[in-house]
Order: sequence, then C-alpha cells, then structure tokens
Amino acid sequence: MEISHFLTSARIKTLTILCVFFASFSFLAPKSYAENTNHDHAEADHGHEQEKKGFDITGFIFHHIGDGHEFTIWGGDKEGKTNWVGIYLPVILYTDNGLVTFCSSEFARNDDGTKIVEKKGQKLVKYHGKIYYAADQVNDHGAYIVYDDEHHATNKRPLDFSITKNVLSIFIGFIVLLLIFTAVARGYRKNAGKAPKGIQSFLEPIILFVRDEIAIPNLGHKYERFMPYLLTVFFFIWFMNMLGLVPFFPGSANVTGNIAITMVLAIFTLVIILANGNKNYWGHILNPPVPWWLKPLMIPVEIIGIFTKPFALMIRLFANITAGHILVLSLLCLPFVFNAHAVAGGSVIFTIFISLIELLVAFIQAFIFTILSALFIGMAIEEHHDH
Repeated sequence: MEISHFLTSARIKTLTILCVFFASFSFLAPKSYAENTNHDHAEADHGHEQEKKGFDITGFIFHHIGDGHEFTIWGGDKEGKTNWVGIYLPVILYTDNGLVTFCSSEFARNDDGTKIVEKKGQKLVKYHGKIYYAADQVNDHGAYIVYDDEHHATNKRPLDFSITKNVLSIFIGFIVLLLIFTAVARGYRKNAGKAPKGIQSFLEPIILFVRDEIAIPNLGHKYERFMPYLLTVFFFIWFMNMLGLVPFFPGSANVTGNIAITMVLAIFTLVIILANGNKNYWGHILNPPVPWWLKPLMIPVEIIGIFTKPFALMIRLFANITAGHILVLSLLCLPFVFNAHAVAGGSVIFTIFISLIELLVAFIQAFIFTILSALFIGMAIEEHHDH
C-alpha cells in the first residue's frame, strides 16, 4: 500500500487534533514529578538548616528537569548579580475571586515565597514552582508560607492553568510536526508515483517502519484504523525526546520526563482500548475462562489489569527519560562533586558518550510506547478465532 494513503489531508487533520489534545490536557497537571521532588528537597533543606557550600548540584539538576513559569535561555544569578535572559510565561489562575491572568515577570523570578503579587484583592506567592495564596505573616525564613509538622507548605492554592515551560515546548513541537507533515503530504500529492525527495525520503522509512513492524503485526488487517494515532504518538514522543536533549532554547524542556504528560498519553491509549474492545475482550475480563470457583478472584484481577497496562506505559516513559536527564546532568557536575579541575576532561567525555546513547534512547522509548500501545489495542480488538 502506498505511503501517501496515510498522509492525506484527513490524516494530517487527525494528527493535528491529537497533538492539540496532548497540549490541552497538559494544562491540567503541568507540574512534573521532578518539580515536586525539588520542592520536598528544598523544604528538607529549610528544616535541617543545611549550609550550602559552593555550587548547588541538586538544585541545578532539579531546576533543569523540572517545569517552571519561566523559560531560561541564558544566564542566571550569581553573587547577587543577575545576567538572566529568558522568556516570562503567562500565569493563568482560577482563584476564589475568579479568573486571574498576568505575566510571571511580576514574581521577578522569586521562588522562595517572599514576594507577593496582588490580584483582585488576593495575595499570591510563588514557592518552589507552585503558586499559593500568601499567608498573613512571614515564617522564620521570611516567606509567606505556612508549614506542617513535616515541613510541607499548607497554604491554599488556586487552580493553575498557566502556560509553563513544558506547555510552551509542546506548542513548539506541535507547530514543527504540523509543518513537517503538511509539507510531506503536499509533496506526495505533487509527486505521486515518483521517488520521495528531501524530508519525504527521511520520514517514509520511519512511517513504513511504524506500519510494518508495529501496526500490522499487532493489529492485523484492522491496522489502518489506528495508524493516525500510532504515528502521532510515535513522532510526538520521539520529537519531544530529541528536543529535550538540545541544551538551549527551544530545547532543554523535560516534556516526556513529566509524569503528567506521560499520564495523558497513557490515558489516550486506555480510551482507545476501552472504546474499541470487542465482545471477546470484555468476555475474557468479566467471564474469564477459568473454573467457576476461581472467577471471584480472577474477575477483579482482570479489571485491575485494564488499568495496570496504561500505568506501566506512563511510568516506563517518565522514568527512563527523567533518569537519562539526571544522569547527563550528574556527569556534567562531576568537577563540582570532586572539587577538582582535573575531572573536567573525563566529565565532558562521559557526558558526550551518554548524550549519544540518549539519542538512541529517545527513539527506543518512542518505539516501546508505540508498540506496547499497539499490542494492548490489538488484544482488545482480536477475534476469538485469532487465539
């Protein structure tokens, strides 16, 4: 079957709609696990009054893999001087007094809860990447934050729908993918029957790979119905992984290392499974082929299995991408760990080596997520005689 069959305007529209859904759902939970870990680590530092000497390695790593309301392009703060260059992103909050929007520049990159921004009669502070209602009085650290016994912030929070760094990266990825695949589809319409040229010659083997090695073996003759989703999720994950390896703007965002993003991707797979599951699929779950006395045990197990599959998809992608970013950044910090310039050469060599491996991992993780999604969907649509 010709590759142009999958790149008609209708298919491109499907890819576009799915990418928009990915970006839209990411507003619901834009903060990553890494950011929450950074939050807990910072609070523990306050509780123990740990003295920081020299370069803050942990803060450096979690700052780069976490989400944020600013997108750093260059520079930072050092010894009271600021040479920061970046993009302040829109803050969109639903508060007790209604919708509030403003630019994150009003926080002036303050992240310790000491700077108040007043909107609609409400006082807001930003503390470790999250926006809270300010407490009436400052705590021992000069922040308008109230802690519980475990040193966690207990301030009430507004609903946060802000365009964070990860959301901006998704929009960038969406636009680039839309332009690429629109150009490829246009090229196939103009050069029908001719050898592919340019970007077409690069993407065609990959699209055929997804079709021949992922879709057809797992979905059989019904594969065409699910090709738009499989192509979308494969190229979305792959491109976001690659963009995250670029150490400067518009790269460096840890999109697929954000558990909220991987959760949304896994939910899409789950919805497709549930929407397309046939009589045989549901019969195997609600009436498993086991002795009657085992059914009360197996039915709950089968129902739990419906959700463990997308859960595994979510955790696998999130953990592998986040671990890769942490490893690269940790190797980069080796001279500061050993406090020796002699280590710098080895640090650079190891960092380059792992970064090259991460280029392969970026593709592999997109492949694994896509093939497991196809496998799970195939299990839901297979007929009884296919066993």
